[in-house]
Amino acid sequence: MPTLEHHKKQAKLYLKWHRERYYPVAAVIGWILPRFRDLSDSQILDHEFKLADAQELVARKSGFENWQALKKGLQTMPDRTAADAEKPLLAFAEPQLFVSDIEAACNFYRQKLGFETRFTYGEPPFYAQIIRDGARLNLRHVDKPPFIANSADDLLAATVILDNIKALFLEFQAAQAPFHQTLRTEPWGARTFIVRDPDGNLVCFATSAN
Repeated sequence: MPTLEHHKKQAKLYLKWHRERYYPVAAVIGWILPRFRDLSDSQILDHEFKLADAQELVARKSGFENWQALKKGLQTMPDRTAADAEKPLLAFAEPQLFVSDIEAACNFYRQKLGFETRFTYGEPPFYAQIIRDGARLNLRHVDKPPFIANSADDLLAATVILDNIKALFLEFQAAQAPFHQTLRTEPWGARTFIVRDPDGNLVCFATSAN
């Protein structure tokens, strides 16, 4: 369990990223803090964001209602060395998927999987980012997809962790998304299903194992 110093460091880092207008942090703020949920990324970065907000963000990410609850919770857990506060913090991961047509890929993820296009870049576009809640996938144009459609190799391009996976599976099923693997419980306890996009990218949606 990370120490209080680690959480303080994390909160200061979120505050710094907001002040520097680092766009990925806007999605995390909007996803976790309800009062920011209806704002766009730009509006979130324009909005006042204090250390107390960053601390609440860290607390909620750790499963606590607020900063005070996090502090009380940590007091009941075994102490760890102060070295935890110096460990690197991996705050975001944005998998990159290779696609043959940016516009077609964006349309697929929007229409079949409920993502939104956050931006496209280039004329014609060769790079894009799509988002849904806290999940972000980067799309990169290549002239020839690195994966062969209907290949027997189960090579995952990305894994998205979520709760209520059955509801999402049913949503995708209703949208006639192309499943590479339907919903199942894995031997290690996680529940997963996999979607194959038109370029052969396999995107796994999963719950954490209990």
